Amino acid sequence: MSTAQLVVQHLPYLRRYARALTGSQVAGDAYVAATLETLVNEPETLGRSTNVKADLFRVFTRIWNSLSVNGHSDQVQHDLPAEVRLGQITPLPRQAFLLSCLEGFSEEDAGVILDVDVSKVRDLVDEAGRELAADMATEILIIEDEPLIAMDLEALVEGLGHNVIGVARTRTEAVKIASENKRPGLILADIQLADGSSGLDAVNDLLKTFEVPVIFITAYPERFLTGERPEPAFLIAKPFQPANVSAVISQALFFQQSARRREAHNA
Repeated sequence: MSTAQLVVQHLPYLRRYARALTGSQVAGDAYVAATLETLVNEPETLGRSTNVKADLFRVFTRIWNSLSVNGHSDQVQHDLPAEVRLGQITPLPRQAFLLSCLEGFSEEDAGVILDVDVSKVRDLVDEAGRELAADMATEILIIEDEPLIAMDLEALVEGLGHNVIGVARTRTEAVKIASENKRPGLILADIQLADGSSGLDAVNDLLKTFEVPVIFITAYPERFLTGERPEPAFLIAKPFQPANVSAVISQALFFQQSARRREAHNA
């Protein structure tokens, strides 16, 4: 496949990224057009690595960071709340968050695209997560049988501006807490619980009556991969990094709100 064909293959993803970055498809496409014009005039800017998609996004990033192409805030479509909130995040953390969480680039590729090292990518994603969390505060249920880990998670999510409605050590406790409190907007769950019960079963019980994103934080990721798991669900392996948990929480809430907006629009 030729380089031009590879670029065309990745264009839908670049347009998606540009729209999320600018908050407007019109503004995003203006940056994409400027990127393509650069590739025509400077073809040597592509093909510096074996990852054409990363190269394409790197050229786009150079354009985005150096030009103003119909990208002012007055171009943002204010009927897209999630995108508007994302647009309020400072530019570099916003780029790192979207490259990692929306486009699925590895930390290494995101670093190449942004011209920063991996540790900087992690810091930027963490910063974006904290900025997003401040605008998407919600009720969180923690299902975790290890007291110290539960305390760490509770402190982490409260530090992001969320409210913990309870900490459950067993499947039965989880169902009880959820029934007695305001419905959570997010669940953080271990898989192996204190009495031998399963966090997967607890979550599936809860999701029979409401739908929320779930983040499983477990030392047994293989049980998540082989069990009956809910959707949308995210997986973090123990021992976890607080910055990773923060980023995934913001990712889960951001895309849930975007999905709800699309469903309402299509209804």
